[in-house]
Amino acid sequence: MFPEILWAVPPAAAAVPLSAAAWHHWSPNTWSYGPGLVGSALRVYLTWEHVSQGCGLSHTRRQTKVKGGVRRVTVEKKPKLRRFRPTPFGFRVRARLHDGQTPDDYKDALTRLAHAWRVDSVRLRTSGPGWVELAASRRDPLGTVTEAAPLGEGWDLLKVRMGTLETGDPWVIDFRAVPHWLIMGATQSGKSTDLNALVYQLAPQPVALAGLDLKGGVELTPYTKRMSKLATTRSECMGLLDDVMVMLTDRMSQCREAGVRNIWQLPEVTRPTPVVIVVDEVAELYLMTDKAEKDEIARTSTLLLRNAQLGRAFGIHLVIAGQRVGSDLGPGVTALRAQITGRICHRVNDGETAKMALGDLAPDSLSAAMQIPAEMPGVAVTVGADGRWYRVRSDLTTEEMAEDASQEYAHMAPDWDDLVAGNANSTAPAPGDLDWELLEKEMS
Repeated sequence: MFPEILWAVPPAAAAVPLSAAAWHHWSPNTWSYGPGLVGSALRVYLTWEHVSQGCGLSHTRRQTKVKGGVRRVTVEKKPKLRRFRPTPFGFRVRARLHDGQTPDDYKDALTRLAHAWRVDSVRLRTSGPGWVELAASRRDPLGTVTEAAPLGEGWDLLKVRMGTLETGDPWVIDFRAVPHWLIMGATQSGKSTDLNALVYQLAPQPVALAGLDLKGGVELTPYTKRMSKLATTRSECMGLLDDVMVMLTDRMSQCREAGVRNIWQLPEVTRPTPVVIVVDEVAELYLMTDKAEKDEIARTSTLLLRNAQLGRAFGIHLVIAGQRVGSDLGPGVTALRAQITGRICHRVNDGETAKMALGDLAPDSLSAAMQIPAEMPGVAVTVGADGRWYRVRSDLTTEEMAEDASQEYAHMAPDWDDLVAGNANSTAPAPGDLDWELLEKEMS
């Protein structure tokens, strides 16, 4: 009987690799927690001694050997690996630092580690006293585009899901943590998708939206139903920013009288409505076609800068978008950029533009920003609340999706005059309707 079943051996031998290839192709996430995990662990641990030496991570030390006579020899000691864990896109592992090593030593070796481990990329995820954690991805999570989805229940105020990080985690913007954002990129690089995502996900939230669009309003006009104010000329922009300064002054007085430092420490019933101001193509605010515009440009620049300096504590948030934000537009642009800690840099046309966006916060990210291919719109490099830089890709949020959200939630747009007067969703209820026990609890 045994010789009779030998015919099944070749098909079975061929079925194993074919089944493994199909599994890896159709369900890479489950593969990462099964055979992929075993293979990666074996490759990392069995080759770690040679890999660490080749990457310059081993520690050279003198050691006494007795075999063949007592003598002192030089040996290479590899770093110890701990906590090997799978992820949907690869694995994570911790490495113990040798005496005298810093996380920067591993940061310089990330590309070499990726080639040695046969993975797409390796990133320095976290670090602490005496250790670092390395995150390896077998495939690029940014290779596919995800369609944007509405915010789920329980989503925090002023949080926006923009897309996916290169680690596979959601890319979320939190205006409470990082109040102002600068979005830079060439035409067709993904800036409009970012603005669509902001409108699409802020529309159902109890916030006010305003816009400055000197390109004739063609970019932000589709969202006017959800916006409380849209300025499309230089004089209108200056008037809108004047109104915002009135809001800031009023909110400062309100916080000072209540003895608090920001509006988030005020009771909810008296808390002013947060305002998100979107500026499209900021360079248009600074370009001068006539000397008569010089005073208007100077005033507009000053107002934008003051809003960026003072707005965080009082619920005023800026989103500045443009193809280029440099000193060639004027000293006010450089000062404004210095006040904006949130940066998003899409594909750019020259290295200087990438340096303007990321050079002062994450100079080691410039090479990644310059390598964004034109056939991958929406891919960007961002610096956020944790101070680290990541490659990201925006979810696909079309103009139609943002426009539909603007129409659906048009009733949530506060009246601009009421906002300026401090009456939009910020006036306390009448004394007979006020829950004094709740108010006292909140104040305490």
